Amino acid sequence: MRSLLFVPGDSERKLEKSLRSGADVLIIDLEDSVAAAAKQTAREITATFAGSGEARAAATLFIRVNDFSTGLTDDDLAAVMPVKPDGIMLPKCSGGNDVMLLSTKLRVHEAQNGIDDGATRILPIITETAAGVLAGATYQDTTPRLAGLTWGAEDLSAAVGARATRDETGRYTDIFSYARTITLLAASSAGTPAVDTVYPDFRNEAGFRADCVEAERDGFTAKMAIHPAQVPVINEVFTPSDEAVAEAEKIVAAFRAAGDPGVLAIGGKMYDRPHLRLAERVLTRAASSKAD
Repeated sequence: MRSLLFVPGDSERKLEKSLRSGADVLIIDLEDSVAAAAKQTAREITATFAGSGEARAAATLFIRVNDFSTGLTDDDLAAVMPVKPDGIMLPKCSGGNDVMLLSTKLRVHEAQNGIDDGATRILPIITETAAGVLAGATYQDTTPRLAGLTWGAEDLSAAVGARATRDETGRYTDIFSYARTITLLAASSAGTPAVDTVYPDFRNEAGFRADCVEAERDGFTAKMAIHPAQVPVINEVFTPSDEAVAEAEKIVAAFRAAGDPGVLAIGGKMYDRPHLRLAERVLTRAASSKAD
C-alpha cells in the first residue's frame, strides 16, 4: 500500500475515472466531499461501484464513512457492508476506543453478510480533533484490523482555529508538525503503517513531490491523494529504489552469513541491529510494492 486516492462517493464519473489512476487503494468518500442532502445517493452509488468486479480488480477498496458524532455512521455501514469493502476509513477518530467501537460494529455486519470475522480493515484519521491528537498512544493492542494510521491537517485547523496549516515557506506550523509526528510515533507503537496526509495544492507538482520525499524519509510508507495526477508520483517515491533494495539485501545477507551478531562491519562501516531492522523494512516494502 503506497497510494490512497480519495474519490467522492456521489460522483459516478470520478469513480469511473479512478479505476485508471493506478492507485493501490481507492478511498470512496461518504464524508467531506458529499453534501448532506446527497448522503443517501452517495451510499447507493458507492455500494454499486464497490460491488462491481471492475472496481475490485482495479484496487483495494476502502470507504470513508461519516464520523460517530454525526449519527450517520450506522447508516453508512448498513449501506456498504453488504458489498464487502476491503476496509473502512474512520474520520475524526478520538482514540483507540473509537477503533474498538467500529471493530465491534464491523463484526456484526460481517456476521450478517457472510464476511469472514475480522476481514474488514480499519484506517482511522487520528488528528482531526484536539482530543484525537492527544490520544495518539491509545492504538497499541486495539485490534488486528488496523491497516495503518493516518492524519489530517485541515479539520484540525478548523478545530483549533488556526488560519493556516503552513507558514510562508511552505513548512507546517508547530501544531501541525506535532500532529504529523504523533501519527508516526503512534503508528510505530501500534506496529502498523503510517500513512501521510493529502497535499491539497495538486497543481504544484514540485511542492507535492518534495512533500512525498520528506514523508518517505521520515518513515511514512504511503500517502493519500486528492487527484489522480498525484498517484504516479506517490507510487514512485514510496517504492524503494533498486539501489535501496540492493543495499538492504547486502545488509541482511551479511548479518545472516555472520550468524546474526549484534554488530558487524560491512565495507569498512559498522552496522548494528537497528540497521538490520531498517533493511528488513525496506525489503518488506519492496515486496509489497511488487504485489500492489
